[in-house]
Amino acid sequence: MSIRREIRPMLHLALPLVAAEIGWMVMGIVDTIMVGHLPNSAISLGAAALGQVMYHTLAFGIGGVLLGLDTVLSQAFGGKRIDDANRSLQHGLVLGAILTVILMSIVALMPFAFSHLHTDPRILALANPFLNALNWGTPALILWLVLRRYLQAFNHVRSIAFTLVSANLINVLFNWLFIYGHHWRYLSIPAWGVTGSGWSTTLSRLYQAGIMLAFLAYYQRKHHYGLFQTKWRYEPARLRELIHLGAPVGAQIFVEIAIFGAVTAIISTFGALPLAGHQIALDCASFTFMVPMAISTATSVRVGQAIGRHDAPAARAAGWTGILLSSIFMLLASAVFIAIPGTIARGFSPSPPVIAAAVPLLFIVAVFQLFDGLQMTATGALRGAGNTSIGLYVHLTCYWAIGLPVGLYFGFHQHLGAAGLWLGLCCGLILAGIALTTIWQRTTHRLPSIIASQKTHPALANPAPIPN
Repeated sequence: MSIRREIRPMLHLALPLVAAEIGWMVMGIVDTIMVGHLPNSAISLGAAALGQVMYHTLAFGIGGVLLGLDTVLSQAFGGKRIDDANRSLQHGLVLGAILTVILMSIVALMPFAFSHLHTDPRILALANPFLNALNWGTPALILWLVLRRYLQAFNHVRSIAFTLVSANLINVLFNWLFIYGHHWRYLSIPAWGVTGSGWSTTLSRLYQAGIMLAFLAYYQRKHHYGLFQTKWRYEPARLRELIHLGAPVGAQIFVEIAIFGAVTAIISTFGALPLAGHQIALDCASFTFMVPMAISTATSVRVGQAIGRHDAPAARAAGWTGILLSSIFMLLASAVFIAIPGTIARGFSPSPPVIAAAVPLLFIVAVFQLFDGLQMTATGALRGAGNTSIGLYVHLTCYWAIGLPVGLYFGFHQHLGAAGLWLGLCCGLILAGIALTTIWQRTTHRLPSIIASQKTHPALANPAPIPN
């Protein structure tokens, strides 16, 4: 019965986040589709694949440190400690500025790393300027990530959905202008091809950050949370807490995304066609993954808020409800991939060789859908309960110690190429899904002791009321 009661509030929080995450992923898929219709489709898709995967591996690994804000902000909101949440946001912005400098510096060095890959020079010639264009959007991306954590912890998720859905319109417009080029009587825009897609993404992220700042100001004025009246005071302990909670999350995300980055780099040595097929399969897997990712975020918030209220049964119900909803969706997605893989691939590229390269990989994607959803949502539930480190160890073991060697064996020794590497990914995801769900099940028995430890937090002695 507790799960039945939890479904409605979980969906109320999760559905706008699903729209937001799908909006985020659609932006990348639109980029792939529009780049895929350039002349020499395989080369263009390969360059976009290499640049996107490498950038996002670094961006979401380093930016993932900010996900520690999910735990502190949701638990503070649940415990009615609004001033505590405001101060955590301030320190989150400081941490975000530090991470921005680190990320931009590393991305600037990526072309040097690319030069050591045995990749088609035609692909590298397009991938490097594309990556440079993406890098200029990094400050806006990090600001967006910080502000989003605050708004969703306070249940203002519709603004997040609106921002990302509308950003897609901006992205489509600038893709159309910059990728293909257009000439009017008084204005001429050159065709920048793959690089134009990168600049379009950067402009879209600037728009996202600006709209989120506007929403933050609106909700502060409407609900009187007092963020702009909270005086800045540097608290080393608070910054250390955010790093302590967020560093394992960032490392976990990096480990998870980096395995796809490593596989992308390896497949890039097979030639343009396998890389193009890989990019299509990766975009499809990433698209469906956005739904459990959104549900995972909602689950983290709901579990954290329940712990902040000292309500163990509600925290337990929130975790299992998120896992249930995620599993239902991913099973449906798996059925779609099995039923119409050719139709899906054809939507990305009209090239028959590219479609033929993508279809076998889409069948493998269908196999691991359920387990990918399980591992993501269980991680969110654990994050809400304050356990941000276990996912790192599970992913290191399942992806790198088991999945990658299995993929290399099938890819090279069994001569299955890209499909063999994807079989390794499939193996790692299945093991991670089983392991993290089991860990959450065991954690549910420890929720009373976790809540007892929260009661010792000195800020709980005189919690500030939530303004009307």
